[in-house]
Amino acid sequence: MEMVPSEENQFVPKEIQNAAEEPRVLCIIQDITSAKTVNERLTLNLPASTTLSKLYEDVAHKAGYVNGTFDLAWGNTPDMAPLDHSSEMSLSDSAFEPGGKRNFLQLTDKDGEQPQIASDESGTADSSGMDDSSQERFIGPLPRDGTAGCSGDYSSPSYSYSSILNKSETGYVGLVNQAMTCYLNSLLQTLFMTPEFRNALYNWEFEESEEDPVTSIPYQLQRLFVLLQTSKKRAIETTDVTRSFGWDSSEAWQQHDVQELCRVMFDALEQKWKQTEQADLINQLYQGKLKDYVRCLECGYESWRIDTYLDIPLVIRPFGASQAYGSVEEALQAFIQPETLDGPNQYFCERCKKKCDARKGLRFLHFPYLLTLQLKRFDFDYTTMHRIKLNDRMTFPEELDMSPFIDVEDEKSPQTESCTDSGAENEGSCHSDQMSNDFSTDDCVDEGICLDSTSSTERVLKPKITQDDIRKTYGGSSGNRGYYSSAFASSTNAYMLIYRLKDPSRNAKYLAAEDFPEHIKSLVQKEKESEEQEKRQREIERNTCKIKLFCMHPVKMMMESKLEVHKDKTLREATEMAYKLMELEGVVSLDCCRLVKYDEFHEYLERSYEGEEDTPMGLLLGGVKSSYMFDLLLETRRPEQVFQPYKPGEVMVKVHVVDLKSETIASPISVRAYLNQTITEFKQLIAQATGLSAETMRVVLERCYNDLRLLCVPNKTLKAEGFFRSNKVFVESSELTDHQVTFTDSLLWKLLDRHGNTIRLLVLLPEQSPGTLANRTLCQKVGGDSDAPFEGSKGNRKSVEAILEESTEKLKNLSLQQQQGSSTSDSQKSSDASDFEHIESPTQEVDSNSSLCVAADNRELENRLRATVGGAGGASSDPENHFACEERSDSEVNNDRSTSSVDSDILSSSHSSDTLCNADSGPIQLANGLDSHSITSSRRSKAHEGKKETWDTAEEDSGTDSEYDDNGKSKAEAQYLYFRAEPCSQDDATWDTQKCLVVHVDKRITLAAFKQNLEPYVGVTSTQFKVFRVYANNQEFESVRLNETLSSFSDDNKITIRLGRALKKGEYRVKVYQLLVNEPEPCKFLVDTVFAKGMTVRQSKEELLPQLKEQCKLDLSIDRVRLRKKTWKNPGTVFLDYHVYEEDISISSNWEVFLEVLNEPEKMKSMSQLAVLTRRWSPATMKLGPFQEVILESSSVEELKEKLCEISDIPLENLEFAKGRGTFPCDISVLEIHQDLDWNPKVSTLNVWPLYICDDGAVVFYRDSTEEPLELSEDERNELMKKESSRLLKTGHRVSYSPRKEKALKIYLDGGPAKDPGQD
Repeated sequence: MEMVPSEENQFVPKEIQNAAEEPRVLCIIQDITSAKTVNERLTLNLPASTTLSKLYEDVAHKAGYVNGTFDLAWGNTPDMAPLDHSSEMSLSDSAFEPGGKRNFLQLTDKDGEQPQIASDESGTADSSGMDDSSQERFIGPLPRDGTAGCSGDYSSPSYSYSSILNKSETGYVGLVNQAMTCYLNSLLQTLFMTPEFRNALYNWEFEESEEDPVTSIPYQLQRLFVLLQTSKKRAIETTDVTRSFGWDSSEAWQQHDVQELCRVMFDALEQKWKQTEQADLINQLYQGKLKDYVRCLECGYESWRIDTYLDIPLVIRPFGASQAYGSVEEALQAFIQPETLDGPNQYFCERCKKKCDARKGLRFLHFPYLLTLQLKRFDFDYTTMHRIKLNDRMTFPEELDMSPFIDVEDEKSPQTESCTDSGAENEGSCHSDQMSNDFSTDDCVDEGICLDSTSSTERVLKPKITQDDIRKTYGGSSGNRGYYSSAFASSTNAYMLIYRLKDPSRNAKYLAAEDFPEHIKSLVQKEKESEEQEKRQREIERNTCKIKLFCMHPVKMMMESKLEVHKDKTLREATEMAYKLMELEGVVSLDCCRLVKYDEFHEYLERSYEGEEDTPMGLLLGGVKSSYMFDLLLETRRPEQVFQPYKPGEVMVKVHVVDLKSETIASPISVRAYLNQTITEFKQLIAQATGLSAETMRVVLERCYNDLRLLCVPNKTLKAEGFFRSNKVFVESSELTDHQVTFTDSLLWKLLDRHGNTIRLLVLLPEQSPGTLANRTLCQKVGGDSDAPFEGSKGNRKSVEAILEESTEKLKNLSLQQQQGSSTSDSQKSSDASDFEHIESPTQEVDSNSSLCVAADNRELENRLRATVGGAGGASSDPENHFACEERSDSEVNNDRSTSSVDSDILSSSHSSDTLCNADSGPIQLANGLDSHSITSSRRSKAHEGKKETWDTAEEDSGTDSEYDDNGKSKAEAQYLYFRAEPCSQDDATWDTQKCLVVHVDKRITLAAFKQNLEPYVGVTSTQFKVFRVYANNQEFESVRLNETLSSFSDDNKITIRLGRALKKGEYRVKVYQLLVNEPEPCKFLVDTVFAKGMTVRQSKEELLPQLKEQCKLDLSIDRVRLRKKTWKNPGTVFLDYHVYEEDISISSNWEVFLEVLNEPEKMKSMSQLAVLTRRWSPATMKLGPFQEVILESSSVEELKEKLCEISDIPLENLEFAKGRGTFPCDISVLEIHQDLDWNPKVSTLNVWPLYICDDGAVVFYRDSTEEPLELSEDERNELMKKESSRLLKTGHRVSYSPRKEKALKIYLDGGPAKDPGQD
């Protein structure tokens, strides 16, 4: 009997006689009826004969809509009329393309109305007694069968496990494909359909006391065969079998050879069956004998040996041949065809005592009971250097006569082999039966179908394999498949054939269930009970609601889990389950908890369920669905509190109270309101919740990013103001005159503006600063006595008030010296290109470095210090106010170490404008204690919103801007933005806390001002260190655009500070690579250097050569090196010494150039010259010569030929040339160069088609036309082909295919591979 997987991927209705012939249509439907479903895709694979009306039914069923309430239109031409709902035209007649091509459709509204959700079997929605969730569109796999909204059942429509629990109409049980285990399934099916093997396996009894059943290969095979014979399922898993092999899940993704698996598995079975009755089973069934002989043609002496075999490998196409064998008989004849040993391959005859011509071959002596033929469809292509699969046609008969192939001299009674069993291997493909809506993913099922209908039971099974189905496995071209395909291409060509000896005395029948041995009967009963238990469990799963659950835990904060509750469980029981799931026992009483409907995305409490504690969860949730458009929140309260009812239609508002006097923003208070309420009513509602006065209350709505709206129209509704499900407002009610000024000029707006623009950065300081520790603590010494920059102990420093009072007068004087200090500092900056030469640290003299610590004028400092010292006790006295400091200088920031850190949760990030807050506008204090959702990112300053927004990204660094203006005055002096630095705490430390700063800064600050603020901590001036932004995977890129803001940074971004001279305006960082034209790797990195605008090429070489000598040990002469353009790996224009950067040569940030060492002084003197790299090809030796440079005075082809003649001594009339292809060095195989290149193009100049040689660096090959190519034997050509393929792969050229790395197939008898302890 033959095991051949079904030809089609799905079973078709019974009225279709031949399922294999029915083409199918793949339909992909996009639901564009709502924003929730626009990204979802429905996929249907239907027979081409399906009518349009049936298509609508299937789409309605799968999408969960009522049929007739939506339209289907073509996705690529949506303007066409929708498909007809009632049409009986087939898909193939309606312009649908079959054969695996994708047909894109769009599911649209009908007559402007949205589709109706199918909420019960009749397709009508009954929302009585249900909340609005019953009308929501579900996303994901179809809900399970039943109805929703009815009192007796709460499941959603059309879900059944019948497809997996009911056996196929073929009468056979399939195998689920784990991933790429088609080869395994084919072999298991073949062995199962071999009666002798199956019966022998049943007769073996497993002793559980001797071995673990999980690792016993025979026992797991026995279980699998029992299930294949007795199970009521459509398909079963093979994971238990592969687990007994010692395989992990990754093995399922490895494609292997079925013949190799057969050999390895037979070896493993023989090892496991030692000392049992089945010890010799494999040899008895599959082992044959053959003679390997050599016969002398002079004396007739024959030398031979007897070998055994388990299978016969048959060549599909002989090596080097263009024609394949047409049948198995031809391949068998070729297998035993002797070859003549003559010439250098002569055989040494022991009788003749000399080398003689001989005949070497194989003869079959004995054929096994089960003959296995392996058709060698895999081959190795030495041109592409990867495996290929041969799809040539090879026929095989149903009965195979083996008498012509037996050695009648040695075996007097010839045997006749006949085919009653044959296996077809669908290598690389999975012909599967897709289970509709059974699991979240489709499982692949390989179904074995019997060919031999010898019993009455088998004769009634449908569908029956026909001869036409078998002919499809012969191979040959089908469709547009090429002569051969890749190793992993899909095909159904026969790969392994198994024939059984036609002997009525030995041919066995399958054991019937009543004839099973007792241990097999016990196993059948055990598996039956297991299936019943699985069925009951799936029934429970089918009626279980699974929904995401959240809880604001009093100790663990926000927790998330999944609540799985039976649809018949009441809300009270579900609440108790959620209570235990969230580990609230002992923390909160159960009476203080309730479940409410929750929208996690908008943080919106949709509704509560008062009075519905005894209502089943199936009704409350709208049925059992694969996914829900809402979540549940387990809400808690204190014993003295009362739960607030949440009604559908309400909106939730988070109210933040702003105190202008202390400049704090409080944690949010939740208030629920209706959209039709007016602003006046809303203020009254807030007044009740907060105790503020509604008369003087100002309410600011944060609608979205960059949008703060003052709600000042009393009769306007919340809906008209833009309120949605979840909203955030800031309220302030005070007697101050701040409400009398324009909102954008008010203190309230400025406080909220800073509140939304401050970000938190982690800054890693350099390992060692050129200055001393005292230098790095300059600002601390200015204001106090502390020498420890990151000392956190309050006992070692003065109080904030004392430090500020003591430093007031000093800061006044320092402020007056600020401009002078900036000029002095600027004059000391090094202009040397080296990163570390002449780095100057700030001196400890306060007068000469006052610019490092001062950022505000005297009047403002006095006002701030008075307000801080004489105000509400300062920050250290109020644990709720972490932001008692106002806008202040660096010295104040460094002295105030007792100030608490900013709560990281209040800082958020987004893009913002580069506008700066003027210091005169007044500083705004930030607040602590806000939740993680209470901050909106950057606000745009109304007064500056016309300014251009800029971004600081590593990729856009093109040039730099000076941080000083033309007068030497710091550009950061005129405007000041919030900056505060503090040592990194242990909780924040991803780096060493002694080297890390936590910086809270307004992201509208420029990079130049940010660097100046960092000077006291780095210990050097801003021109002597560089700022690197740390991206994912710890990749670092330098930020050099000093005039740009930190708007692209976000909370907890990392910054690394490195010592070295920062770029000035007009300077560019350049990477220098050495060009080595005749080396295997022609591009070698040397150094990073700096080129400046206006510098000549010779000047850049003068500065570069000492750097190369020091860092690369290259001692070069300036007249023996050249710089040239680098484009990827291609050498380009040669730069002449007098060229000026930015004038003659375009330059950009992170520029790359080639440095080329010359053997003689530079010959390039003019831009009109052309430098070409030439290489000689010698066909007679099959070799390429080294590169030689040719300098041309013009673009003339004749001049090029003359120059080539000079360096090669080839006569001009015999010289031919061709341009190289691809990137430098334009590698090409020596087997292809002679024919593949366009030799001797008929052009007179180089700058026209097909050459297009217009710039330096082009590669030109040349040859002598009279030189004949070397004649190569087949072996020499193959050897050279291997070498060339290896060479080209190493250089990265012509790699068009990267085959998956194949893993050796192993079966582990000890339960699994030994893991290398050195590996992860």
